[in-house]
Amino acid sequence: MSLRLGDTAPDFTAETSLGTVNFYDYLGDSWGVLFSHPADFTPVCTTELGRTAALREEFVKRNVKPIAISVDGVESHNNWITDINETQDVSVQFPIIADEDKKVSALYDMIHPNASETVTVRSVFIIDPAKKVRLTLTYPASTGRNFNEIVRVIDSLQLTDQHKLATPADWEQGNDCIVTPAVPTEKAKELFGNVNEVKPYLRYVNQPK
Repeated sequence: MSLRLGDTAPDFTAETSLGTVNFYDYLGDSWGVLFSHPADFTPVCTTELGRTAALREEFVKRNVKPIAISVDGVESHNNWITDINETQDVSVQFPIIADEDKKVSALYDMIHPNASETVTVRSVFIIDPAKKVRLTLTYPASTGRNFNEIVRVIDSLQLTDQHKLATPADWEQGNDCIVTPAVPTEKAKELFGNVNEVKPYLRYVNQPK
């Protein structure tokens, strides 16, 4: 059964490019981004892993730990990392899971038989500190993932977990937010200051600092 939003992310212990890793222990009290790759030495995934490494400081600021997975082995992963570092001008410091037996892929429903019987699809899971799945995305093999969007979603989740707000289409850090329907307008004014009431159900406020 596929994972749904709000489900508890399955725990696992696996061999990785950084040694044996228990997923829950690795995350600790951090957010996590788990993303899968069909195989090592694939061109699109090489750029994605490079982009993830380049965003290291952005992830650290948000208390987020990335972890990747591919069905190839540890030795292959380490050789691939050498290529990634060279071609993308980065230093990959997060683990890549060696899922040769596809156990983790099965836990996270990463094998889609109508796409391929043998390799993982290119999925993304954002997992919060309570180990709940907060976002799932699955990309076609030909389209590289948008890591700006992944960071944007993390920003939105962390903001809206803290405040009774939602974020509108194309929202980015610093843009106005939307008051959730459960909050009366007078209460929203107490919480957030000025409220721009376009419609009774569509009310904008400045993003809290």
